[in-house]
Amino acid sequence: MSTNQYLDIFIEEATENLQNLNQALLQLESNPEDSSLLNSIFRIAHTLKGMAGTMGFNKMSGLTHIMEDVLQKVKNGVLVLSEELINLLFRSFDALEDYVKSIINSGNEGVNEYHNLIHKLRNIDRQSVHEEDTQENDRLNIPNNIMHLDKYVKNIIEKAHEMGMNVYRITIYLDKGCVLKSARAFVIFRVLEMYSDIIKSEPEVMDIEDEKFDFMFSVIIISREDKDIIIKELYKIAEVEKVELDVLKKVNEIPQKDIAASKDVTTTIIKDSRPTKTIRVDIQRLDVLLNLVGELIIQKTRLEEVYDDKSQIYEESLKHLERIISSLHDAVMKVRMVPVEIVFNRFPRMIRDLSKKLGKEIVLVMSGEDTELDRTVVDEIGEPLVHLLRNSVDHGIETPGKRLALGKPEQGHINLRAYQDGDNVVIEVEDDGQGINIEKVKEKAIEKGITTLEEIKTATEKQILELLFLPSMSTADTISSLSGRGVGLDVVKTKIESLGGIVEIETRKGKGTKFIIRLPLTLAMIQALLVYIGEERYAIPLSSVKQIVKIKPQEIKEVQKREILLMGETIIPIVKLNQVLDIQTEKDKQSMTIVIVSKGEKLYGLAVDNLIGQQEIVIKNVGKYLSGIKTISGATILGDGKVALILDLNYIAQ
Repeated sequence: MSTNQYLDIFIEEATENLQNLNQALLQLESNPEDSSLLNSIFRIAHTLKGMAGTMGFNKMSGLTHIMEDVLQKVKNGVLVLSEELINLLFRSFDALEDYVKSIINSGNEGVNEYHNLIHKLRNIDRQSVHEEDTQENDRLNIPNNIMHLDKYVKNIIEKAHEMGMNVYRITIYLDKGCVLKSARAFVIFRVLEMYSDIIKSEPEVMDIEDEKFDFMFSVIIISREDKDIIIKELYKIAEVEKVELDVLKKVNEIPQKDIAASKDVTTTIIKDSRPTKTIRVDIQRLDVLLNLVGELIIQKTRLEEVYDDKSQIYEESLKHLERIISSLHDAVMKVRMVPVEIVFNRFPRMIRDLSKKLGKEIVLVMSGEDTELDRTVVDEIGEPLVHLLRNSVDHGIETPGKRLALGKPEQGHINLRAYQDGDNVVIEVEDDGQGINIEKVKEKAIEKGITTLEEIKTATEKQILELLFLPSMSTADTISSLSGRGVGLDVVKTKIESLGGIVEIETRKGKGTKFIIRLPLTLAMIQALLVYIGEERYAIPLSSVKQIVKIKPQEIKEVQKREILLMGETIIPIVKLNQVLDIQTEKDKQSMTIVIVSKGEKLYGLAVDNLIGQQEIVIKNVGKYLSGIKTISGATILGDGKVALILDLNYIAQ
């Protein structure tokens, strides 16, 4: 039977397991005494082995099998979890990741064999862990003819009892019509691993994977869960015909009968009750669904505007339709939202490796990983965050010696935070390093001809920091493998603005630097303020609108060749949209409408001709012919079928 149809599922699950493996390894390195982390890594390696074996990826299966052996030795106390072993496990993770990348790109594991890594894993300790201990069996009166237990398994069972945990012996019978016995056994093992630690199987796991068993197999597990819960979960698995469970009170209470003759075992059977299933959906199908919801919103708006019937029935029907569309919209949007931890999870390992490479001691503190963003946005923010974190490691955090000399803790900290702020998600990258040298930024900007000495004299600190986002601008004196070419922050700003977001910098000399990224929750639909500029209608994202004021033209002053509006003690630069968009409008007006919008902490006043009102709009791509116009970020279709352009405030406010 071909397994190609399961390839996408394999890739998704393997990627997810690798992320968890990476995270668990990082935690284990900091807490080597935490046995739960070791068990977690063992389970992941076992899961990957089973998945790879089922799909025929033998290199992955072989490597994870060796990892299992090594981890089992650590669990049994035969091996010490040394730095060398941790590094070998990280290298194993890299090799597995390489295999999965190759499978994604080509459908096969590639040519890398990792002989050296496998050799080191196999020889990290030559002591066999499978030595039979007959004397120990005699002491404990273990019936070796039933399920052979080595001394390590017996020790584990004894310790489990000392810790008050349950030890179960379970025999699972598969339906005689089961075609993929090993695949079904793999699912059973996964379910058991959710609730327990499997310490023994009969036949051996390798034999089960090779389908060298009839339609039943047995396992001994350790769990804190009640036996009824485990049995119930096993019966939820398809093609499981019968489950027999024995509670082992002591080691020598293992049943005195052959596994094949296990019909006499006291059996607890719970009727099958299958749970609600979940399915994985292609993101493109969700895009189609979202697009259809957008079309519904447009047609609903059109109904409101073009249908002249204002009867009670019409109004009630329209409100009912609006509620249904709103519920449908919310449901579709929730399906597309994913936590940012998908991106964040890759960074602890990156910071660890960079810290070792640069001889620095850095702790990455992450928070708000469960903050949700549209899947499209999450897929795009990885690269900008990599740039910012590498900058913090390379330029921000000082070496341990320098930090001690400055009276700082030897260990530097980088905080990666995410949180929701209204219709935006804010992501902050903050370090406690040396901060940005403003004088050096000025010097480099003049040296590269980006600005002049006269301009720099009157610039504010924020304006000077903005120069760092320009192409080829870098304060580094030398180019390293990490940074110094002046392309990083330029790429960050371009990417973030393409997502409809903004990025800002705050820095304090000797205290550190903070990059603040603000991103819209979604790129599909937004609330907008519709305005007239001349005869044309434009949309301004409502999340940026802070205030709308009507003023007399003479209230606008000119300072340093820029028009500003003074509101209290706040100076607000004015942008006349008719001039920016080159649209003829009425002159000599008695009053002006100013829409005050924010870009980060800065405020700008947009002069418009008239207000239309607030409306939920569906963002459409403007197509390749209009994509070069920087003043617009998209378009939307209004209720009358006409198009309104969406203003790009990031560009207009420059």
